[in-house]
Amino acid sequence: MLGFLVKHFQILSSTLTRGLLSKPWALISEVGRNGLIKGSIDIVEQHFQIVCLKDFLQNPQLHGPKIQAMFQWYALPAAEPSLLHLLPSLKVIANGGVGIDHLDVPYLNSLGVKVANTPGVVSDATADIALGLLLASARNIVETFDPKTTCLPGQLMGVEVTGSTMGIIGMGNIGYKIAQRGKGFDMKILYHNRRRRSVEDEQAVGARYCECLDDLLKESDFVVLAFNLTPETTGLISHRELSLMRPTATLVNISRGLAVDQDALVEALQSGTIRTAALDVTEPEPLPRDHPLLSLLNVLITTHIGTNTYTTTRKILQMMVDNALAAVAGQAIPNEVKAE
Repeated sequence: MLGFLVKHFQILSSTLTRGLLSKPWALISEVGRNGLIKGSIDIVEQHFQIVCLKDFLQNPQLHGPKIQAMFQWYALPAAEPSLLHLLPSLKVIANGGVGIDHLDVPYLNSLGVKVANTPGVVSDATADIALGLLLASARNIVETFDPKTTCLPGQLMGVEVTGSTMGIIGMGNIGYKIAQRGKGFDMKILYHNRRRRSVEDEQAVGARYCECLDDLLKESDFVVLAFNLTPETTGLISHRELSLMRPTATLVNISRGLAVDQDALVEALQSGTIRTAALDVTEPEPLPRDHPLLSLLNVLITTHIGTNTYTTTRKILQMMVDNALAAVAGQAIPNEVKAE
């Protein structure tokens, strides 16, 4: 009996060892605070042997030649040449999220490294945070919280959301989800996009296309930025654009911090050019503690939490794994981002 158990244990141990050895290796930033979520790391570990950047850098020669995939979360590990040169077998960088403005795709492709992102799965959660910021800023939800208050803040008046006009700049998946939510508040929807959406899409949310961005800025009570950051959209909202907005208007940014000229935004908020701003993204992130935006009462800032739900996080990680597995196997990557 003992011999049978020993033999069974040896077989099981050998099987587990082969399973571990057969898994491809992947580099991550860390598990926890600034890295992959502890409650979701199992999705990656099912298919990859992972090594954290800190451990990797202690002995790059040990794991460097084995690593075939890099999982980026909040743009980390940073795909810098100094790191990439230590990864001669790297086949893919699987980015968590849609935006890849932090990656030099042509350069990576020249090294034989492909890039993939996770479109679609981030749309609902990101659209939710856009509407959350819009509502919170419109109705002064954060400002009215005071645990020491003894009277109702009757003088702290907000602005009406229902029936107002929302202008969305960038009508991709996320922008369209925002429009759907705006329709639920009987908002008038304007949008500006590189390409006009179909008549059916427009009618479904009651949206009107503004070919000229200036028209959208002039007519909107809430201007929502939901576009990808590119060289053309960097600094898209600056002094001129802010001056076209209504003095009662709110700027909501769930795009990227660099989409807005922050110095111009500070000036517009201080001078009353616009009413308020609600930002899930800034440049840098987080802002320095002495940044003027943090001292303004008419600014609401969250810390890039657009996709931060357990459901969405797990969906993102699963898509990252699917992209990486395809690349490692030499198959077509479902969500490859190619150089333009």
